[in-house]
Amino acid sequence: MIRISIDAMGGDHGASVVIPALAAVADRRPDIKFIIFGREDVVRPELAKFPTLAGSSEFVHCEVAVQMDDKPSQALRHGRGTSSMWNAIEAVKKGQADACISAGNTGALMAMAKFCLRTMASVDRPAIAAIWPNVRSESIVLDVGATIGGDAQQLVDFAILGTGMARALFGIERPTVGLLNVGVEEVKGQEEVKEAGRMLREAELDSLDYRGFVEGDDIGKGTVDVVVTEGFAGNIALKTAEGTARQIAGYLKAAMGRTLMARIGYILARGAFNQLREKMDVGRSNGGVFLGLNGIVVKSHGGADSAGFAAAVELGYDMVRNKLLDLVQADIDLFHARNPQGQTAQIIAVKTDEEG
Repeated sequence: MIRISIDAMGGDHGASVVIPALAAVADRRPDIKFIIFGREDVVRPELAKFPTLAGSSEFVHCEVAVQMDDKPSQALRHGRGTSSMWNAIEAVKKGQADACISAGNTGALMAMAKFCLRTMASVDRPAIAAIWPNVRSESIVLDVGATIGGDAQQLVDFAILGTGMARALFGIERPTVGLLNVGVEEVKGQEEVKEAGRMLREAELDSLDYRGFVEGDDIGKGTVDVVVTEGFAGNIALKTAEGTARQIAGYLKAAMGRTLMARIGYILARGAFNQLREKMDVGRSNGGVFLGLNGIVVKSHGGADSAGFAAAVELGYDMVRNKLLDLVQADIDLFHARNPQGQTAQIIAVKTDEEG
């Protein structure tokens, strides 16, 4: 039995979207059990609409709900120990749940998750990893918003974390990895990125296949299985891609209804258009995984509908079933055993001295 803790108060729609999503997942996954956290007066009426889910799940009343516009520090101060978000995360820490899912405030969720679960040994900062549709299939992109900036060691850690997720989710034995850069040439880019590339080449880890630098258009091409960057660039890339997908979908909808012949053409090609719509649906790949923590936390889009939230729950389920934490911790431990902390700083210092 895989146990998933749920923050039912998070997101733009709260329990009215979360509970139907859980019911749909429970129908597909008989080996899943939910622990649902939220305000009783809000969650109970929604649960009453799904008697089977209500009978198989555990509900825990929480008086406080973290608001979408709360600052992380504010959410920690007022929601620690009392909010549905905190208690859903803490259920993972206590071993009552195997993963936590929330559509709530991203900053608050990350702050609470870091405070409650802590980062893995040897990992300085966590990352948010997103599943990215591409022309080949799907890839992992991280970080998409948890860490602004990052040194070479953090980028290497992100590569290992993303590789573990790709292995757990896609079943790839040795995923390919690329560092997002302004060009593929080794002389281009910031020093941190170039240093991270050198470290990945020399590490020769059996769990990943480092392919060098990749550019922005390589994400959509599916050039590599895992694309690594820091959170500022990653978040901009993610939001740009989501906005572009909605923009193109809007263009197509408008074009198909413009003339009678266009409407007839749409009817004749409906199957192809449905496939395109499914491929471009942001909710289909919903769910950002917080990697680098001592527990699995998945962040759903705040505006996700029931199908989108269900996709985030399924993602958490797959991460648990395929032992994501075990894969990641083993790779992190192996890398840091071969490359003791401080070695990177010494190399950079030597290079700086040599350059005058």
